[in-house]
Amino acid sequence: MDARYGRYLDVDLSSGAIRDYAVPEAWSRLHLGGKGVAARILLEELPIRVDPLGPENVIAFATGPLQGTGVVGAGRHAVLAVSPKTGWVADSYAGGHFGHELGRSGYDGVLVRGRSPHPVYLTLIDGVAALHAADDLWGSGTGETEIALQERHPHSRVSSIGIAGESLVSQACIINDRTRSAGRPGLGAVMGSKLLKAIVVRGSVEKPLHDAARFRAERAEYVKTFLTEGSQEFGKYGTASGVPWLSEQGILPTRNFAEGVFEGADAISGERMHDTILVGQDTCAGCPVRCKRVVKTTFDGCDVLPEFGGPEYETVGAFGSMCLNADLPSIALANQLCNDYGLDTISTGVAVAFLMEASEKGLIDEEIAWGDAHAVISVVHALARREGIGDRLADGLDLLARDLSADFAMAVKGAELPMHEPRGKQGLGLSYATSPRGATHLEGMHDTMLERETPCPELGVTRSYDRFTLLDKIAPAVAFEDLRSFTNSLVLCCFTTNEVGSSYNFPAIRSLLEAATGLVVSAEEMLRIGARNYALLRLLSGRAGHVMEADELPRRFAEPLPGGASAGHPITAETMAEAVAAYYRARGYDRHGPTDATLRRLGLADCAGRMPRTAS
Repeated sequence: MDARYGRYLDVDLSSGAIRDYAVPEAWSRLHLGGKGVAARILLEELPIRVDPLGPENVIAFATGPLQGTGVVGAGRHAVLAVSPKTGWVADSYAGGHFGHELGRSGYDGVLVRGRSPHPVYLTLIDGVAALHAADDLWGSGTGETEIALQERHPHSRVSSIGIAGESLVSQACIINDRTRSAGRPGLGAVMGSKLLKAIVVRGSVEKPLHDAARFRAERAEYVKTFLTEGSQEFGKYGTASGVPWLSEQGILPTRNFAEGVFEGADAISGERMHDTILVGQDTCAGCPVRCKRVVKTTFDGCDVLPEFGGPEYETVGAFGSMCLNADLPSIALANQLCNDYGLDTISTGVAVAFLMEASEKGLIDEEIAWGDAHAVISVVHALARREGIGDRLADGLDLLARDLSADFAMAVKGAELPMHEPRGKQGLGLSYATSPRGATHLEGMHDTMLERETPCPELGVTRSYDRFTLLDKIAPAVAFEDLRSFTNSLVLCCFTTNEVGSSYNFPAIRSLLEAATGLVVSAEEMLRIGARNYALLRLLSGRAGHVMEADELPRRFAEPLPGGASAGHPITAETMAEAVAAYYRARGYDRHGPTDATLRRLGLADCAGRMPRTAS
């Protein structure tokens, strides 16, 4: 198989040893790359149960076969490790340019294990790896860190943590290019626990391609599909352009998911951002869409700088409607602070909304009022610095909720919910409940697509669906998860992979994959690869204690939304439990995860027998 180097860089911070980790070609053929190969490595390298912040945890930075080739959407990389939130392996993804550079490094990825006796950073420069003291960088924000390291190592790309990761904050993420985040599972804290400040990469290796001429020709045709008026319009207003529409549909998460309609939706929309604080559009490697926001403004005497990008939809929802905050400059400042501190904006915004509700109900001494933009900023500082209530929050939203006897922490398995309302996207709610990652919006079905768009026969979707139904969507939910799992094994941007309608582009993606690797992947095999790699993550979580009974939604979703276009459609615990049981049957899982028979069916016979199972 071409378009691979067949090795990961393997770094042991405890001993300082650096070596190559050979990746069998059979693994690349089975899993392609990205989450698939990285998960397979972690299955071999991790004990069954791992302290997420202990030296035995291994963090993997992974690419797929298309990284480093300039394909639209391939300017991404994956990061996997045991998550401080769930206690088992979770995957995270970031765009920008770091993944492209890693794809030209001569390695398919990087493994980091152990714990350094002092702060360090890792360089992989033109194929040569080294560890360097980082005592002078410890305590710096990601912006300052990137500037310093790019001065020392010109033309490189930097992925680093800020003080949130150093302080082992569970909401900590990993930032590259100052504006891109490998967020959600808290993997910045994993880097912090290892005293690893940053990874610096500069690559110059041309990846071996199976048919380079065909690949270049198809890549040139493929990029044309993103020069359409629709793609350029999306780039103009960005991901937040849908805020008003979501509010009209009654599915804009508002007031800690208590409501789905926000009166200030227009004030925080992508259109309002474009007309007020937007000063530019950024992009990822090889992508002409330019959807990344670049803003400049001030809030409360603090400058919001273009170098830190600007808020995307998830950030706008988390710090905006979730907190009843219609002040766009404050949201932009919260985004900048999170980027510099190394905090995940979704997790942090959900945590702020939880504190606002806890304050309203008298469960905490602090006064944190709904809609108070200054309070939003104060909590961001407190969380990153572990000050006051922020210190308690930093150990995990679910733990704080348990201490307060609060049943309104909007998280699944410790992972805070993204900004998509499951009562109006009930199939997505099933993915929230069952995902081994915890609630995630990047590997599930968004029901509104199947209500508005033409169905997709390759996925077995032959009709439209009502977004308020659940029990009839088991098969399409599985199919969409498998498709997204395939996408995440290639590490392609979901905004460049169109899953439904006339713009469905996976045949072109499979053809590019064939030209790059030599593998002929049918539509059926595409979904099989996705199912295989999804099962790997579920095998890893099941080994660490994840059972079907943990697959549930927060209690709030059993209550109907009080108003708007999605009112009156609760997801009861009984209905979700029935859907989860049907989902497990459809996937061939028992309560622990994939059965041995299912693993064999998916081509993972050598993984059979590796799931501890109990009779209870």
